[in-house]
Amino acid sequence: MATADKAALREQLLAARRSVADDVRAEEARALAEHIRDVVSSGGTVCAYVPVGAEPGSIDMLDALLRRTGRVLLPVARTGRDDTPLALRWGEYRPGQLVTGRYGLLEPAEPWLPPSALAEAVLVLVPALAVDRTGMRLGRGRGFYDRSLEHRDPQARLVAVVRDEELVDELPCEPHDVRMTHALTPRAGLVALDTGMRQAT
Repeated sequence: MATADKAALREQLLAARRSVADDVRAEEARALAEHIRDVVSSGGTVCAYVPVGAEPGSIDMLDALLRRTGRVLLPVARTGRDDTPLALRWGEYRPGQLVTGRYGLLEPAEPWLPPSALAEAVLVLVPALAVDRTGMRLGRGRGFYDRSLEHRDPQARLVAVVRDEELVDELPCEPHDVRMTHALTPRAGLVALDTGMRQAT
């Protein structure tokens, strides 16, 4: 798929998210937080993210993760001098202590851990605009996660958090893409994806 086509798909998905009523979004966020007990067992490190704008999820979901695991790492997004996205750094989630970072994102306060800290996670919740049944994820296109997921534990579960309508049959596939192992949606909960169905071309 051409870059322009992917950009158009992103715009379409973002517009659909923006059209969701506030009460529906709030109910979906509650459902996602309730599914956390099925997503992760007690103990271990989990990497997650703070939802921004119309992204699925909530701070309540992070609190549920923290109660369940005891350690949640959140991403810190930075770019190089030429504005090229760098691999994400990570900081520990402490309720009530998030600060406003670059791009207006909420992020953990310093000290931050290096990108390699991702390898400590048994579970990584990944923001996505959509994910397909083979694990292909469509992000916002900056490449922060593309550069970061290479640091993961190969055994870690990679979970794309999306609305039910954003779990689709097929998305564009490129050789550098890292497949998600699962999707988490408000109605369906945790859905295993068939990462062996399709090879990148």
